Amino acid sequence: MIIEQIWTGNAYRNFNYLIVCPDTGEAMAVDPLDHEKCLGLAKAKGWSITQVLNTHEHGDHTGGNDAVIEATGAKLLAHANAKGKIPGMDRGLEAGDVIKIGSSVEIEALDTPGHTMSHVCLLTRTDQPALICGDTLFNAGAGNCHNGGHPNELYDTFANLLANLPDNTLIYPGHDYMSGNLGFTLDREPDNAKAKSLLDEIGDQDPNSALVSTMALEKEINTFLRLRSPSVIAQLRESFPDLSDAPEPREVFVKLRELRNSW
Repeated sequence: MIIEQIWTGNAYRNFNYLIVCPDTGEAMAVDPLDHEKCLGLAKAKGWSITQVLNTHEHGDHTGGNDAVIEATGAKLLAHANAKGKIPGMDRGLEAGDVIKIGSSVEIEALDTPGHTMSHVCLLTRTDQPALICGDTLFNAGAGNCHNGGHPNELYDTFANLLANLPDNTLIYPGHDYMSGNLGFTLDREPDNAKAKSLLDEIGDQDPNSALVSTMALEKEINTFLRLRSPSVIAQLRESFPDLSDAPEPREVFVKLRELRNSW
């Protein structure tokens, strides 16, 4: 299996993806907003895009659908509940559904509400899993809930699903927000040495060759996966003096998400 991460260079800092069967050259374009780059790369490599998948319904993820489908005849996949929100869907995905690409690639659809209530992440069935996570999980961060989402559901997705993935799972987010998110981690947990050293290392990384993190690394640097850290809780209490003495992880997550909205 081949995963090509495509940097759009736009103001929203989107990543698009091509997931390719190396045996047949069949490819699936994920959130192909920059249709010219997606189509151009596929042509240059001799790949055929046969499917388009949207992780969710926001325009910066669906905006390239029509151009890619017109050029390739690809089928359009998205969360089953996105029907009516994403025009022209051919297949609605539910938790556990398997997407096949070519002869050798299988990907499991995960139902991951929170950023929106019609969001899927993609988990590859490979020796080293890869998670194409749209706007649910970012490097060192979590998606916002402004446009059709809910922080409680996002917490459930993080706590009950993402945190249980194998530590070696590769993380492929929908945007490059790593530097800013590491800054938020250090604002919330100033003694996080791993986050500080990583921020020093990557600085303003070139998104054309972005660092691909793992779930193990995210557990070290992502505040939204460090809800029991005494340092995180102590800093949070400075902003929320009414925080309970031994706050539950859900309470910590929701308040962190509230702070991140205006940070």
